[in-house]
Amino acid sequence: MKTTAKEKNIKGNKKKKHTFRNIVLVLLLIILIAGGIFAYRVHINGGGIQGVLKASLGHDEETVNNLDKIYCLVLGQSQNLTDTIMLASYDPKTQEAALLSIPRDTFIGYDKNYASGYDKINAVYQTGVDNLLEDVRNITGIDVQYYLKVDTEALKVLVDEIGGVYFDVPIDMHYTDRNQGLYIDLQAGEQLLDGDKAEQVVRFRHNSDGSTYPSEYGGEDLGRMRTQRAFLTALLEQTIENMDVNMVFDFLDIAEQYVETNLDFDAIKDYVPYVLDFNIDNLKTNTLPGVPEQAAYTGTWIYTVNEDEAKEIIDELFYGKEPVSDEDGNTIEDGNSVDGDATTTALEVEVVNGSGSTSKAHEVIQELEAAGYDVVDKGNTSTTNNTTVIKRSDLEAEEETKLKEILGINNVLQSDGKGYDITVIIGTDYIM
Repeated sequence: MKTTAKEKNIKGNKKKKHTFRNIVLVLLLIILIAGGIFAYRVHINGGGIQGVLKASLGHDEETVNNLDKIYCLVLGQSQNLTDTIMLASYDPKTQEAALLSIPRDTFIGYDKNYASGYDKINAVYQTGVDNLLEDVRNITGIDVQYYLKVDTEALKVLVDEIGGVYFDVPIDMHYTDRNQGLYIDLQAGEQLLDGDKAEQVVRFRHNSDGSTYPSEYGGEDLGRMRTQRAFLTALLEQTIENMDVNMVFDFLDIAEQYVETNLDFDAIKDYVPYVLDFNIDNLKTNTLPGVPEQAAYTGTWIYTVNEDEAKEIIDELFYGKEPVSDEDGNTIEDGNSVDGDATTTALEVEVVNGSGSTSKAHEVIQELEAAGYDVVDKGNTSTTNNTTVIKRSDLEAEEETKLKEILGINNVLQSDGKGYDITVIIGTDYIM
């Protein structure tokens, strides 16, 4: 029987429909498979917003092990001066963070008898942020490379974005400065602060009548720094609690408008999912220790850092080290055990950096010194893969074990050559 043109058209249309249907089914199958894979990756990454972010960034269970501890200088600027200076750290592997306030009057000049306002750390930013970073590195011994300068407007917008922050205002705050357009009017006690009130809290130093924080709280400047750290802690905790995917993008928009930084988003985006896992109980805070004093010849008030106390606080905050004591409970100072009758000389250590990372070298030196070793020499060598310890004197088994734990290695090599008691060669395998 002869097929008519009409019948041919009907068959052709049916064939096209079948082909179209098959294409749609294949596409749906691909979408379902892709969605299933993504859902699985979200699941194995812990689920929730963290799981979504980790899956979107292509993370797996090993990603966090490749992320270094990060240090950043946080600045708050007012009238061309960085009156808020904090050194912050975050380690995604241990989920530990620290915040060290650096008083705005910290002396960074050469002769404090002739100190002027330009010898205070809060004036350095005007000469360039690199100079400020270098001064902080000199004061703390930490190789901080990044900074983040936040406009107070950013704080207000951020607080309003999350619906306000519950905070216990420590004292009544009443202050007016028409030249700055600053009006502070807050009662003490737990309350929900909007962006405007949040700014009032962090900028408050003293009341219009001259009264300020009680001495046991910290006084004027130290009290303000204590309040700032407490408020930032509350802000971080409540932000993490209320975070969703949309907020992440909103915060990025806020940062683009109000934040100046040399942080590279491509370099830090991998940290974001782990920050959202952070437990605020793991945040340690303190103030750089020192004393306020007046320059003998200029009358300028400055803040002189107590270097010994500063080292102890920095070791505790950023390296998790408690003050080192010997078996008799005597504190070890500068590598020596002091008991009033005799001193035990610490082992002399040479540190050679073959990792290509100055941050790793600084951390190893800090770790060794905090453990009581005397780092007497340091230098660089060509890139090497393996971290190695070479000993030239007999070490007790306990001493070897301590070195292995500090550096995360298994072997300590013996050398009969002359030189320092121990040489530490830092390799690319060293994990901060």
